Amino acid sequence: MKLPDAWRKGVVAVVGLGKSGVAATRLLVREGVRVYASDSTDHPYAGAAAESLRALPGVEVDLGRHDLAKIRAAAGVVVSPGVPPDAPPLAAARDAGVEIVSELDLGFRALAAAGETHCIAITGTNGKTTTTALVAHLLAAAGLKATAAGNIGRPLADVAVSEAADRYRWLSVEVSSFQLHDSPHFAPEVGVLTNLAPDHLDRYPNVEAYYADKKMLFRNASASSVWVLNADDPAVLQLARGAPGRRALFSLKRPTDAWFDTGPRTLRLGGAALVGRDELRLLGDHNVANALAASLAVHEAGVPTGLIGEGLRSFQALPHRLEPVREVGGILWINDSKATNIASTVVAIEAMSRPFVLLLGGRHKGEPYTRLGPLLATKDRVRLVIAYGEAGPIVEQDLQGQVTLERGTTFEDVVARARRAAKAGDVVLLSPACSSYDMFKNYEERGATFRKLVEAM
Repeated sequence: MKLPDAWRKGVVAVVGLGKSGVAATRLLVREGVRVYASDSTDHPYAGAAAESLRALPGVEVDLGRHDLAKIRAAAGVVVSPGVPPDAPPLAAARDAGVEIVSELDLGFRALAAAGETHCIAITGTNGKTTTTALVAHLLAAAGLKATAAGNIGRPLADVAVSEAADRYRWLSVEVSSFQLHDSPHFAPEVGVLTNLAPDHLDRYPNVEAYYADKKMLFRNASASSVWVLNADDPAVLQLARGAPGRRALFSLKRPTDAWFDTGPRTLRLGGAALVGRDELRLLGDHNVANALAASLAVHEAGVPTGLIGEGLRSFQALPHRLEPVREVGGILWINDSKATNIASTVVAIEAMSRPFVLLLGGRHKGEPYTRLGPLLATKDRVRLVIAYGEAGPIVEQDLQGQVTLERGTTFEDVVARARRAAKAGDVVLLSPACSSYDMFKNYEERGATFRKLVEAM
């Protein structure tokens, strides 16, 4: 693996000790690099990671603090995606002129150096994770050695350090805007842009800055690159304008490279039928778009149309993404904990065909909830909105007078209120439009807690 000489002679700082930071540290150690790894939290899960890293040669670990002097003196910094760009260790590194790269970039360089592994990258505001999982599933169903990695859960650096890495012919890689920001070497053969909408305004000064990071997907575009783009989203087409490479379009509205034929309700790849809508076991039109995007991406990787159709039929919904949990007393409980922004919750609401109770709240991310008001007001099937968490007062203020609304306290109280309000034939929809960090470690823990409470009924 080619690394700067300064990295091999000095110490590289790894900031953030979640899965990405741990994987990056292990990869650097494999390359003979000395590492200073730090995390501002001292939670038990971070402590377990720290202990495993302290046993590695040439690794120093700090928990609950970052030694800014060591970071300023570092030969380079590898950052985890959960670390805000204005965090003190990153500000210190920038002020000292220290190069900052993402764990994604480090892992990609290692895999590229090993050769033989090809990359399909998926980004966008919504649908990234489902599309990433679909791409990996369709590749594997076609008999290709493939795995999902990146923001979906398994860091690229972990794939690179694994002895099994040489077995993968294709990687389906979910990439966030945060990861793209610091990935100067990232160059996928196929890139997918699902859609664009305002998001992460708690970390970006404006939507233009957020879109600018998304545009980093095209940073290393070449004539051989393939870009799978949402033809129904003008912002997507605008963002890709001018990037070298070939475009492949998907649409829910008109015939194109991959499209939804509304008459017979069939997903098509060009003129060939893939599957009927009823054969795709995913809720919502947005998941039809995700399936079209994934189908087009794997077709570019050489998967025949017939095998794509078989793969689509066998795919099931991912946890925390419009996931039907259980029906109790005629009430269907749906876990959409992954909906951490307004656009995701809009998609979930539009997918509802039954009366529903909406659970809305968590940690506010900067976008007003007023956008939900007209949609909920026209949905006469909305029985109740239960607002909770740190965002509860803002949700109540933004939706007041447009919907029937209650304020919940604990998460258990929110679920209990929903059970009292819902009637047989209804849906209770957890689609929070907020991050989970006020009450939970992440959206997965929030969804798992919801599932546990429902399963105990």
